[in-house]
Amino acid sequence: MNGVLATCRVELQRILSLRPAFSVLILAACIYAALYPQPYRGEALRDVPIALVDLDGTDSSRQFARRVDASADVSIGAELPDEPSAERAVFSRQLYGILVIPKYFERDLLHGRPSPVALYADASYFLIYSRISGGVSAVAKTFGAEVETARLVAMHVDPAIAAAASDPMPLTAVPLFNPQGGYATYLLPAAFVLLLQQMLLIGVGLLGTLPNDGLAGRPAGALATVLGKLLAYLVLEAVVLPFYLIVLPYLYDIPRLGGPLIIFAVSLPFVLSVSALGMVVAALFRSPLTVQLVFAAIGIPFLFLAGFSWPTEAMPKALQYLALLVPSSSAINGIVSVSQLGAPLSDVRTPFLTLWALALFYGCLAVGLEVRMRRSHH
Repeated sequence: MNGVLATCRVELQRILSLRPAFSVLILAACIYAALYPQPYRGEALRDVPIALVDLDGTDSSRQFARRVDASADVSIGAELPDEPSAERAVFSRQLYGILVIPKYFERDLLHGRPSPVALYADASYFLIYSRISGGVSAVAKTFGAEVETARLVAMHVDPAIAAAASDPMPLTAVPLFNPQGGYATYLLPAAFVLLLQQMLLIGVGLLGTLPNDGLAGRPAGALATVLGKLLAYLVLEAVVLPFYLIVLPYLYDIPRLGGPLIIFAVSLPFVLSVSALGMVVAALFRSPLTVQLVFAAIGIPFLFLAGFSWPTEAMPKALQYLALLVPSSSAINGIVSVSQLGAPLSDVRTPFLTLWALALFYGCLAVGLEVRMRRSHH
């Protein structure tokens, strides 16, 4: 026990005294917390500018264009005379779509015939494309229902029956756990877990490759050394992790339905598994530069395997099994479920147990590599 506590004390001193470790584990945590959420504070794209090509020039076409412009998602950035000029504006990235109202738009509506409008949206930015198409489609559906209702009323149909006939199955969409339907509410909780993993992996990897003379006079056993280091990283993350998983979601008004205790319960095996994995990588490569290059190279694969940029269920089976070896994959499912969705621990049993299995597996590997290293030194 004395060896575990002594190793923990020395490791905490190294975190505060070694500049590379301090920069990654403490300074980078502050910088990421301040800067990373800023681009997403708007939650959702608003007023994406598009070009309007009105070939009809009637009251109905102008009313439809005004409604599109008044929607929260899309704005009419320019009204141009023809499609070639609108295409030039899109190609120069001044606008992100083209709405073409055809000739005889009003006449066809008055005669009860279909009068389709054409929408060209820049799909190279998928979020922009979805906003434009969704915004214009919603306006077109509402406008068409109103035109059909007015036509039926003019035929002496009861207004209530006319409204029901033009829109027989209205849809009410309720975004559960994300009332604003915002991108930040979806992205940031998962990204915070991934950031915590990357900072801890790189920091632990650097500590494992930098000189350590703190216990040279009274070295602890291999198991005590690994346990002492894990305890030191737990002490550090006991400050950093609540700031990322509780304070930052509060500051950025992200829905929070879970209590601190259940968040800490799921986070405990996450910190242990990530710390042990960092120690394993450090023992394998033994060079600070190599450790940084390795973690920089696998950072993007970890992002894709995490399952929030693309659903894990849609990945090939081999990648799904590979994702189980990365702590953040299970931690994101578990921590986001208990913190944002208010899930009980029983509902996240699988990722919770997976994290404990990873902590045990990587911890045993770290002890074995520590024993091998000591034998090689002797």
